Amino acid sequence: MSIKKYLTKHSSIISKTIKTGIIKSNLIPMLAGLTLSLYTYQINPLDKLENILLALIGTILVIGAAGALNNLYDRDIDSLMERTKNRPTVTGEIKSSKVLIIAVFMAVLGVLALSLTTLLAGFLGFLGLFLYIVPYTMWSKRRTIYNTEIGSISGAMPPLIGWSAIYPDITHPAILGLFVITVIWQMPHFYSIAIRKHSEYKAAKVPMLPVVKGIKRTYLQTNVYLILLIAISFLFSSLSIGLMLVALLLSLIWLCLSILGYKRMDSERWAKSMFIYSLIHMTILFSTVIIYSLVGIIFDL
Repeated sequence: MSIKKYLTKHSSIISKTIKTGIIKSNLIPMLAGLTLSLYTYQINPLDKLENILLALIGTILVIGAAGALNNLYDRDIDSLMERTKNRPTVTGEIKSSKVLIIAVFMAVLGVLALSLTTLLAGFLGFLGLFLYIVPYTMWSKRRTIYNTEIGSISGAMPPLIGWSAIYPDITHPAILGLFVITVIWQMPHFYSIAIRKHSEYKAAKVPMLPVVKGIKRTYLQTNVYLILLIAISFLFSSLSIGLMLVALLLSLIWLCLSILGYKRMDSERWAKSMFIYSLIHMTILFSTVIIYSLVGIIFDL
């Protein structure tokens, strides 16, 4: 095997092990929290350039460590599911001991990098990693239908990390709104995945809500969370009526899609439409926050 092929193969294995796709998707909410903090406190990004770089590096490393540890622990149930059965931790392409070394190395460096911005950012990075591995991966995922709710806390840490890397105070209504929206968003998003992958979760005995309680219960619970999303949108009003209206409109559209789609589509099509819109919702919301914050910073300079 040539050096190029060797490096390509092993980089692919490492990429799948640390879940680079999830890392990339979580950098957007982190940057939303970071830019929103810069704008809120009218801080010149050039004055915090070191913090910005450390926040990026630290977030990448911590999320990568979480992904690797999750793959390591879940390799038994991953082998039973079509979408995860080819992960390197399942196929044996990478040794468990190597995964553990990589994960610990990334976790330590990641938390250290975040701590060099502010101690609060470092703590939140560690807390997010801990919550994802222990309460979610090791305990609730295999035991309760509320595993998604428990896992959502760690999944919503990136905006807090980004904000606190610039300013170590997360009590502002704007960042609390962004955090809570990120928490609530995960339930409709992951419920739709669980419906589409119902048979796989059932085979692996993972008690996802649609598997245990059925589609109707999932639909009703989804709507409760979407109503909460609508209410939470008003937390942005203290910073920007524009951001509040964007968040409000996106959540209202989602609720309408859920109600009308459930009546007119079968469960598979409804779940697919809900999944696609969940991605649109978060992409537009976070992009709006980032653009709004950057434009505001430019005009304040």
